[in-house]
Amino acid sequence: MYRIGQKEIDAVARLIESRQMFRYREGGLCERFERRYSKYLGIDDCIMCSSGTTALTAALVGAGVGPGDEVLVPACTYIATAIAVVAAGAIPVIVDIDESILISPEAIDEMAGPKTKAVMPVHMWGMCCDMDAIMAVAEKHGLVVVEDACQAVGGGYKGRKLGTFGKTGGFSFNYFKNMSCGEGGAAVARDPDDFLRVRCMIDCCRFYWTGREDAPSLFTSNGARASELEGAVMNVQLDRLEPTMRSLRKKKQRVLRETVDSGLTPVTAHSLDYECGSHVMYVLPSEEQAVKFSGLAGTGIAGRTGRHVYTEWDPIFEHAGGPSDRMNAFKFEENQDCRMDYRKDMCAKSLDILNRTVMIGLNPDLKRPDVSKLIRRLNRAAKAVL
Repeated sequence: MYRIGQKEIDAVARLIESRQMFRYREGGLCERFERRYSKYLGIDDCIMCSSGTTALTAALVGAGVGPGDEVLVPACTYIATAIAVVAAGAIPVIVDIDESILISPEAIDEMAGPKTKAVMPVHMWGMCCDMDAIMAVAEKHGLVVVEDACQAVGGGYKGRKLGTFGKTGGFSFNYFKNMSCGEGGAAVARDPDDFLRVRCMIDCCRFYWTGREDAPSLFTSNGARASELEGAVMNVQLDRLEPTMRSLRKKKQRVLRETVDSGLTPVTAHSLDYECGSHVMYVLPSEEQAVKFSGLAGTGIAGRTGRHVYTEWDPIFEHAGGPSDRMNAFKFEENQDCRMDYRKDMCAKSLDILNRTVMIGLNPDLKRPDVSKLIRRLNRAAKAVL
């Protein structure tokens, strides 16, 4: 959570004083945020929900993904991406990343199989996938694209907002995201029929409050609607988003510009002027050099970020997809021809890249002298290691 303060406190206080805390009401704050965020993204439909994982699950179901389908997911993403696939009744197939630290279009092309229904590009750590290449490969294989923009709220690709390229998409608003209400999310869909399914996944009882014509219940699902408390905070957070993104991009571009002579190799950037700019990342020649650089510069290593690396997805490796076999997608008869033989070394190329990649998180409120100190530290560490 980058920025939060008195404006959010005042918005929540006004809501509590109004005693109008249920989201289905005239002039509701969740509804207001959904309209505003849709306009910000440049799409027609958006719905808030309880979490980014819920948003991704709804996005997958909205896009028609279910039992009998494989979904390609990158070797570097938070475990929630794979969990959402299983929650939709499908099977995640793990594919390599490239030196952008994001899903490789070449790996998508190679790994698309007869059971593959969809691919989930994940815009990790505020960076954007190569969407032109991914959309072209998806079209070649007839794949549905479901975007995971949970870690890239506010980011774009060549001027278009992330999360709007695919058939559907999901966002997270938890504590660690670019705008946050502590926990929450949103799902979007470009097609109205897809959006009906997305909305039903998030709140199948909506029609009870808004009328059957407005919101038909297509099926039953768990309740995952957002509260007005989240709506109150998110409307203020949305006002903060663009200034925050501009500040992060400016700082990242300065760091890259002033370390260009250090010998450090930045990860491949697909749209530097529009991505979030929340992290600066460099790929070192070897893991040993990355470890040494990390110690000297005080950076992290991408391969050591826990559940963001596929080898740490224990429930997926254990095929623990539900509380009983009858609710476990890995046990569904329709999925038995899907690829689910997961091995820790199955994406060795990805592990090599991740273990050689150092990462530096930025903050929009870093002062110019602080950024100067960071740059000097990075350059000194590079001189000692490279």
